[in-house]
Amino acid sequence: MAEKQKVLIVDDDENIAELISLYLMKECYETKIVADGEAALKEFPQFRPNIVLLDLMLPGIDGYQVCRELRASSQVPIIMLSAKGEIFDKVLGLELGADDYMIKPFDSKELVARVKAVLRRYQQQPAPASSAGGQQGEYVEYPDLVVNLTNYSVLYKGHSVEMPPKELELLYFLASSPNQVFTREQLLDHIWGYEYVGDTRTVDVHIKRLREKIKDHAGWALTTVWGIGYKFEVKK
Repeated sequence: MAEKQKVLIVDDDENIAELISLYLMKECYETKIVADGEAALKEFPQFRPNIVLLDLMLPGIDGYQVCRELRASSQVPIIMLSAKGEIFDKVLGLELGADDYMIKPFDSKELVARVKAVLRRYQQQPAPASSAGGQQGEYVEYPDLVVNLTNYSVLYKGHSVEMPPKELELLYFLASSPNQVFTREQLLDHIWGYEYVGDTRTVDVHIKRLREKIKDHAGWALTTVWGIGYKFEVKK
């Protein structure tokens, strides 16, 4: 029998946390609730969750700092929960490494659906150690770069590069259609899905994070097409 997937719920509102836990347990997830950032950082390595639901407004260490510290050592997906709906707050959360962002009050069934969607995309499998020779499944390959969508791995200059599912999917999508220009709206639709109500700056944030990890190459580059969007440019 497969082990239950584990969800760490970090929220100082006991009623909200218990409600989230109840809905997730009905879907056969194992949950653990902590009420502040310090407890979250302490519990994370012991509980070893598959996903973290992280409130931003926490006593002591806030959710932004918790996200930053978790991302320093782990790529486990994080969904931020917040009553703050401003675009700045969403973008900051995504820049720090969150995989999704939900505004309170939210429908518990929608939250469960988003948890399932994020976990479906997340597969924590190691990338090949040295060369692309053993690649299988769906992948694209360029000089010094292999992006494998089947096992969610990226190999850059012979080294594995860790990145959240959405970053990898965005890179794979662009690299699968070299030199084709996509608008931010098209990328938002393809990668996040039509049901995602987001801002096109979400795409900009993910492109920025990709560029920090995957530098432009003599043979290819992630290129901005001003006023339109982005493309994976293959140079001749």
